[in-house]
Amino acid sequence: MRVIVLNGGVLSVRREGGFLLTDDRNAIDLDRVHHWLSTDAWWALGRTPEQTRTIVAASQPYGVYRGDEQVAFTRVLTDGVAFAYVADVYVDRAARGLGIGTWMTRQICAHLDTREIRTVALATTDAHDIYAKAGFEDVPPRRWMWRRRPS
Repeated sequence: MRVIVLNGGVLSVRREGGFLLTDDRNAIDLDRVHHWLSTDAWWALGRTPEQTRTIVAASQPYGVYRGDEQVAFTRVLTDGVAFAYVADVYVDRAARGLGIGTWMTRQICAHLDTREIRTVALATTDAHDIYAKAGFEDVPPRRWMWRRRPS
């Protein structure tokens, strides 16, 4: 069962198994998120605690909790009208295999749909099946471009 409760602008979605998804930034366990990303997420290895604090402050963070324990994290960067980018999707190793990543991504997209954001993007090298279940499609080659500053 999917229930979205907006209390004072805070998104709360409950799921069977005692899981809660919220965009309450005050609930984010920054130390835990930093540990996950800087030690276990290939795209963020070595991130400093200050960098983690900065990215969370500069985006809309979402956390999934089971009781008092945070079990997943992601964040969204958006202009609030036309485009959103989902980044740093992470599910704790102990909570993987329960469909939390797909569920979290679906709920966040449903939340963005209420704001009528037309394009939601993300990048992945190894989780295409998970995101396809949440409605994402592969982008044809040579459509995405980027500019990277050398390390």
